[in-house]
Amino acid sequence: MNDQQNPYDPYHPQPQIIGYDAYGQPVYQQQGQALQQPAYDPYAGQQQAYGHDPYAQPQAPQHSPYDPYAGQQGYAQQPAAHDPYDPYGAQQWQAAEPAAPVTAAPPGVPGPRPAPEPQAPAPRAPRRPDATGDDREYRTEQFSFIEEPDEDSEDVIDWLKFTESRSERREEARRRGRNRVIALVVVLVLAVVGGLGYLWSAGLLPGTGDSGGQGQGNAAAGPQQRDTIVLHLHDTRGGGTSTALLVDNSTTKQGTTVLLPNALAVADAEGTATTLGKSVDDDGSSGTREAIGNLLGAKIAGTWRLDTPYLENLVEYLGGVDVDTDTAVPDPQGKKGADPLVAKGEKQTLNGRAAVAYATHRAPGEAEAKQLQRFGQVVGGVLRKMPSDAANATTAVEYLQQIADPSLPEKDLGASLAKLAEHAKTGAYKTALLPVGQDGTLTEDTGGVVEEILGGKVAPLDAGGVPRVSVKDGTGEDAVEAAKVVLVNGGYAFVGGSRTESREKSQVVYGDDAQKATAAEVAKTLGLPAGSVVKGKPAGSAAVTVVLGRDYEIPGAP
Repeated sequence: MNDQQNPYDPYHPQPQIIGYDAYGQPVYQQQGQALQQPAYDPYAGQQQAYGHDPYAQPQAPQHSPYDPYAGQQGYAQQPAAHDPYDPYGAQQWQAAEPAAPVTAAPPGVPGPRPAPEPQAPAPRAPRRPDATGDDREYRTEQFSFIEEPDEDSEDVIDWLKFTESRSERREEARRRGRNRVIALVVVLVLAVVGGLGYLWSAGLLPGTGDSGGQGQGNAAAGPQQRDTIVLHLHDTRGGGTSTALLVDNSTTKQGTTVLLPNALAVADAEGTATTLGKSVDDDGSSGTREAIGNLLGAKIAGTWRLDTPYLENLVEYLGGVDVDTDTAVPDPQGKKGADPLVAKGEKQTLNGRAAVAYATHRAPGEAEAKQLQRFGQVVGGVLRKMPSDAANATTAVEYLQQIADPSLPEKDLGASLAKLAEHAKTGAYKTALLPVGQDGTLTEDTGGVVEEILGGKVAPLDAGGVPRVSVKDGTGEDAVEAAKVVLVNGGYAFVGGSRTESREKSQVVYGDDAQKATAAEVAKTLGLPAGSVVKGKPAGSAAVTVVLGRDYEIPGAP
């Protein structure tokens, strides 16, 4: 058999695969080419066995006739010249001669294997000099696989950076959006809670207010927060005092000056009836404050005593006050025929002396209510000029250098005046006169002031639990004094007497069922029949009101 005719002869040299082209097809070695490797490179044969090195210079391979599998493996082992620098005496390898081209392998015979991707061997560490002083190390020119920079890799890195930064921006935008949503939800919740709290405090929620009214009526009927202080103006020149209650209603945002006549009947600490004017002189600030609170059933925080010289300094500090005056006031220190200190007219600007003169002026024979109205006008003018913040208002009070009442220190007084000033500046301020009869007792129309403004209730009993009794004389004679003596001796607090129309039968009137027994005892004390006790409406602050008729026997009368 002719071996040249059998292309599958395993002993016939096969063409050597030296690499692969761009389409993945094997590239065979041409005959007559020899692949030279440096004799001192132990990795050269290995690199050629695994494929084509794209960075190496092409060399002519050599065919070895002794390798029967040269066509498949691509290389044949040939002993090379000994490397004198190789201490291990390693043999170098050379490429074998190419054989005739083989197109396909016979059945059962493995064909040529595709060469794997070229891998760069790890560089070996430099060799140290041996005992002979020979310093042998690998040199750069021995390696042909130095990697060159790839421009495409920089484009990929830039794209990754751009993608990462865009993702971070999207995540940051989503985070900011979530924060805004959370903040909006918190604001809405606080607004709802605050609104419900306001409606509850104002009595506007269903079941918390008066079902018979709507709007402002419910707000007035619900629980309200008030701050009340007593103001006493002492006239150091002309004598006498003027008293008012300064009420700050923080619920309705309203301020009020309640003027109290000096003739108001109150009970002292011992339960004895007296007037407001005498209580200020005799019992001082503390006793008068308690008497007013017990009478009106209102909580009073403290007392502000303001003498006329301090009022003058305060008005000067504020730069004057504007008042619509109802009369002209002469200058007490002016000459006869001189211009009045206070002119009559609207929007009169008053300095300190003029403000004091107008607030204390009472013409001969004029009712006390007129003077109290002027006093209230000056108080309103002062509040309109007073700073509406607590710090500056306190500074104005400290400027006066007056002796502060222990119940109302300068800081607390400044805070109260600042709140009232805010109401006065917005027009939410008014002045009211407490209605009092000639006998000093409260009249029947006190509900608008006591209950609505002060939030109190006229108390039938004083602090000591002594019943208050008032007398109306309908006998046609002067029986008030005689009845007063009998009642005081019987342990009752006499709170005033007055005349009324003549009548036949006497009556002992009580308003509260709890006072029914007291009314029966009063009737027995005065010698009136038990049938005279009736339920009705007592006058003013009295727990029991006695209406004397002609059937009443005046003690000591002939």
